[in-house]
Amino acid sequence: MNANADKQLPDPSPSVDPSYAADRLARARRTAADHPDAATRERAATRIRQWQDVLSGMARGVLSVGSRTPVAGLPAWVTPDVVTGGFVTGAASAGGPLLPYEEEAARRAAVPATRAALFAHCLTEDGLRGLWELLDSGRYEVRVPEEAALAAVAWLVRAGDFDAAAELVGVLEPFADRLRFTPRPADRPAPGVDSVHRRTVGEATAALARRGPNASVETQREALAVWRPFEDELLTHRLEARTGAPGPHWHADGAALLARYGALAAEHTRCTKHLDPKSNAAILRRALEEQVAGRALAPRLAGLLEVAVTSMVAKRGLPGSAGHARLRRIQARQAGLPAHHALAALVLRRVSRLDQGSGTPDVASPVAPVSAEEARETGLPEGAVVPPAVAAAVAGALSAPLEVLVERGVVPSAEVLAELVPQLVAAVTAERYADGPLRNLMAATYRAFRSRRSLLLLDLRHQVRIEELPWVRAVSGHRSAGEDVREPAHEAVRRLGELAVRAFPATVLPNPLVRELAQLAGQAELGAPFVEELAADIFTGTFTPKFLVAARVAAELLDGSLYARYYGIDYRAVRRMAVARAADRATGVNRARSAPDFARMCADRAGTDGAWGVAANGTVIEQAQILTTHNLATLVARAGIAPLPGWAGLARDCFDAVCRLVARVEGNPRPLPAVKDAAYAWRQMLFHLSLCEETDRRAVLAWIDEEAAGRPAHVRARLAPALAGLRLVAGGGAFGPDGAADGGRARRLLGWSTDGHWMCRIEAHEREPVRGKP
Repeated sequence: MNANADKQLPDPSPSVDPSYAADRLARARRTAADHPDAATRERAATRIRQWQDVLSGMARGVLSVGSRTPVAGLPAWVTPDVVTGGFVTGAASAGGPLLPYEEEAARRAAVPATRAALFAHCLTEDGLRGLWELLDSGRYEVRVPEEAALAAVAWLVRAGDFDAAAELVGVLEPFADRLRFTPRPADRPAPGVDSVHRRTVGEATAALARRGPNASVETQREALAVWRPFEDELLTHRLEARTGAPGPHWHADGAALLARYGALAAEHTRCTKHLDPKSNAAILRRALEEQVAGRALAPRLAGLLEVAVTSMVAKRGLPGSAGHARLRRIQARQAGLPAHHALAALVLRRVSRLDQGSGTPDVASPVAPVSAEEARETGLPEGAVVPPAVAAAVAGALSAPLEVLVERGVVPSAEVLAELVPQLVAAVTAERYADGPLRNLMAATYRAFRSRRSLLLLDLRHQVRIEELPWVRAVSGHRSAGEDVREPAHEAVRRLGELAVRAFPATVLPNPLVRELAQLAGQAELGAPFVEELAADIFTGTFTPKFLVAARVAAELLDGSLYARYYGIDYRAVRRMAVARAADRATGVNRARSAPDFARMCADRAGTDGAWGVAANGTVIEQAQILTTHNLATLVARAGIAPLPGWAGLARDCFDAVCRLVARVEGNPRPLPAVKDAAYAWRQMLFHLSLCEETDRRAVLAWIDEEAAGRPAHVRARLAPALAGLRLVAGGGAFGPDGAADGGRARRLLGWSTDGHWMCRIEAHEREPVRGKP
C-alpha cells in the first residue's frame, strides 16, 4: 500500500469556476419562463436575481468565493446571503430594508426610522431598559445571529461588565447603519427543548390552506354523479323505442332529456367525454335530436345507434337489472365520498384554534373523523375519515422527543434529523451560562447560528465558528465552570449518535449533524475527532489532522477485524503515523494544518497515480472514509454508543438498504449515485458486522445469503461479486491488489471508480441466467 510513500501530491492550484453559477442562473431562467406554477416561477425569479448578484460580484472582484470573508468590507462574523453550492450574493442576511418590527421600534422611541438611530437609542437608558425587559421575559426571537448583539450589550451593562460592553459596541458600531442588531419581539418565550417539532402549526395551517380541489378526482366524481346517471336515462329512453312503438310521450320526454343535457353541460364542465362525437352517449344524443326534430335517421347513424345500444347493454346490463343497479350503487358511494379538499378545510378549521408559532403534542384530535356537529355545520358525512395525505400535513407539526419523531416517520432521514438537532444542542451549549436570561439569549443565538448556510471554502479553511461572533466572545467570561456541562454534553452525543445510527444505519452522517456532534463532543471534552464528508469537485488532495486522529481511533477499535481485512487496511501503519505526528506536534516540530502522510496513504490506496478530477478525487475521499469509518468508530470508542437492536440487527438493516439501492441501477441512465450509496451502506454493514460476536456474525452472513437469493435476478447478479468477496474475506481469504479475486468473480465493493464501475458493466445476458443464491 505504501510503495509510493515518498511521492509528493500535486498542487492543483484550486480556484472557483463561475460556470457553476452561470449554469444555476440558466436553470432559474428556464424555470421562471416555463414552470406552470406561479409560486414556483416567483421563487425562480428570486434565484435569478441572486445568481446575477453572484456573477456580477465575482466579475467585479467584490466577491471572493472560497474565502472565509467572501464579501469585501464585511468581517467573517457577519452572516452572508448564501445560495446553493456555498456561493455568496454580496448581501448580508441581517441587512436590507428595515423590517416592520424595527419600524415599530423607531416609532415607539420617537427616533428616525434608520438602523443607526435605533442602534444609538438602544444604548440610552430607555433603550437598555427595553432590552432588559425582553431578556427577562424571553419573549423575543433571534432569526439571524446578529439580532442578539445589542441584547448581549444590555446584559453586559446590567452585569457591570462595562469594558466588555464598550468593546463590543466598538466592534458593532461600524455596521450600525447596515445590520439588524436587535431581537424580534414575540408573543411567547422560546419553547423548551424536551420536545422538538419539524414544522410549526402555522406551517401546517398554510399547507392545508393551499389544498384545493384535485382536478382529476373532481372530474371522476362528476362523471360518476352526473354523466353516468344521465347516460342511463338516455339508454332507458332509447330502449322504450327499441322494444316496440314508442309511447305517446316519447318525443316530449326526449325533448326534455335534450333540454336537461344542455343545462347539465353548462353547469358541469369538468368531464368532457360526453362531447366526444364517437362516444356511445353522443351517438344516442344525436339520434334523439334527429327524431325529436321529426327527421328519419340516416342509415349510418342508425347503424351506429344499434352498435352503441348493444355495447352499453352488454357492458353494464340493462338499466334496472341487478348487476347494473349494483354497479351504480358502488359508483354513487364513490362519488359521495367527501372531497379531500373539503376535509382539509375542516382540519384547517380545527388547527387554526391552536398556537400557530410552535408544534403540538396532539396531532390525533385535529384529524379525527367528522363529528355529528361538524357534519351538520359543513355538510360532510358524519364519521368521514381524514385521508392520509391531509393528516400528513398535521403530523409534521408533532412536538415530541426526537426519538418519537423518528419512530413515527416525521423524521424520515438523517438530513432531516440534522435540521432538528440544533434545538437540543443549543440548550446543552447554553447550560454553560449560570444566568437564566443570558442562557436563553445564547441558546437563541446558537439556534440562529446553526441556520447559517455553509460557505464554499478552499485550502482547508474552516467555517465560521460560533465562538467568533463578537457578542458570544464578549459574554464568554461569564460562563460557569466547565465541569457542569461535560456530562450533559456527553449524554447528548451518545443519545444523538445512537439515534442516528439506529434509525439510519446505512446512511453516512450528514455534515450538519457531524458539526453538532463535534460541538457537543468539544464541550464534553471527549477528544472525539468528527470528520466531515468532503466534496469531490473542490477537493485539493489534502486532509486536516483530525482525519488522521479519527483513523487512529478506528485502528484501536478495528485492527484485525472483518472490516480491516475486507478493505486491506494496515491499521498498525495508521497508528505509527498518528503517534509520530502527535509527538511532532507535542514538541512543536509539526503544526501544519494538513496531514500529508495521511493524504498520501489515501491516494496510494485509491491508486490515482497522481490523477486529478472529480472521480479521482472521489476515490481518495472514499479511502479516507474507509480508514476513519466516517465517524462510526469515534461514536463507539469515544461517545460510547450501543444502539438497539444491536450490531447484528443494524447489519441486516444495512444489507436491506444495499439491495434497495442496487435495484435502482437497473435501467437507470445515471446509475453511479445509486452505486455509490450502495457501497457506503455496504461499508456501514461491514462496520456493524465487525462489532458482532462471532456467533451473531456467522448468523448474519448466512442470513445475507438467504436474503439475497430472494431478490430480483438483476439485483442478485450485480451483488454476486460483492457477496463472493464478503464470503472470501469472512473465510480467511483476501483480495488481490486490484480488489478482486477468483478471476474477478469476487470483488471489493467501493463506490467510486475512475474507469467505470464493474457493477454497471453487468449486461442483460449476464443477468438473466442467474438463479438461486448468487
